[in-house]
Amino acid sequence: MKKLENKSVFITDGLSGIGKACAIAAAKEGANVAVADLKSSDLVRAMEEIKKENPKAIFIECDVSSFTAVKSAIETVVKTFGTLDIALNNAGIGGDANRVGEMSEEAWLKVIGVNLNGVFNCMHHELEYMLTKKSGSIINMSSILGKVGFALSSHYVAAKHGVIGLTQAAALEYATDGIRVNAISPGFIETPLLVKGGISDKPEVKQFVISKHPIGRFGTSEEIAAGFIFLASSDSSFITGTALEIDGGYLAQ
Repeated sequence: MKKLENKSVFITDGLSGIGKACAIAAAKEGANVAVADLKSSDLVRAMEEIKKENPKAIFIECDVSSFTAVKSAIETVVKTFGTLDIALNNAGIGGDANRVGEMSEEAWLKVIGVNLNGVFNCMHHELEYMLTKKSGSIINMSSILGKVGFALSSHYVAAKHGVIGLTQAAALEYATDGIRVNAISPGFIETPLLVKGGISDKPEVKQFVISKHPIGRFGTSEEIAAGFIFLASSDSSFITGTALEIDGGYLAQ
């Protein structure tokens, strides 16, 4: 029996990186997958990869920073699949590197708008539906930087700390309603976000960041996806309010 057989899964930012790996993994485990993302050049190829594992997969264009756009996306999932069982609120951006005193209000609000407000928007509408059936599993994508600081990334750090706090609060609020809420805190993962952040394509910077991981390498999207499947499935039925660290030992130091 596949772990997510006949479950309906909603994944934001699912066309690349961690989100795509999680969407593929969910489809392999028998889930109907709804990928919510902005349209990009990754769209056709990503959806082909997901549908190869389970043809019952759809794409929904959605900007998670918009409360009404997320509401519409969740309504589409329920209308298409008849239910919403699992949600991965994964959408996030890196933002400009700057010290707090030099960071623009625009740069701050942009990252908070996607990385924190976007998670709230998704949870609000996901919980609204899951309450009607008294079951569900929500997984929010935080980061190791949701637990420690990192210079020149105050907006990202603040948002990811906020995601863990939001996860814990919601876990307490909905524990008796059959809804589990958890987070994942990845270390630095080899994804397009590292390239955009100027880490993966700069050898000296890359080696410095890798050195912060005792295992001695970046993680892979597939390793995060394995954690997602665990938290999404009944394998983690007694787990709620936690932030699962998948970080190569980064936070153990």
